[in-house]
Amino acid sequence: MAEDRSFDTSTITTDTGSIKLREARIRWPVLIGSGIAIVAIALMAGLQATSALTRNAARQTDVVLAHVCAENELVKMRLSRQMPAIGDARVTCEQAGRGYEVAVAVTPTPNPQFRRVDAQVFDLQAQAPVLRLSTIVGRY
Repeated sequence: MAEDRSFDTSTITTDTGSIKLREARIRWPVLIGSGIAIVAIALMAGLQATSALTRNAARQTDVVLAHVCAENELVKMRLSRQMPAIGDARVTCEQAGRGYEVAVAVTPTPNPQFRRVDAQVFDLQAQAPVLRLSTIVGRY
């Protein structure tokens, strides 16, 4: 079916002159097709926003659980009531059915009465870092 592309020409006369107007006759299928395209673009944008919110919620859950693991290791050091030995250690931690690995690094500070303790938490499945906490532990 051929599309009707005929034009009606109208003239408007003003004080400064006349202007010719053309009125195009557009068929309904063209309007419907462009309307569907606009709706499809809006739906895709909504899908991307929903996907971003889901990823953010999963990331927030991982960070909270990793924070619990890191805090547990740092509190263990504080409760031991002795100066932690300089060096690195790795400990596994399970929270809410998810596995994490906590890498604890103890390094000296300029003041020999204190040690810096870094706890970096990795996701066991992805082997990706999730969180890093640092603190200073002093001699009791």
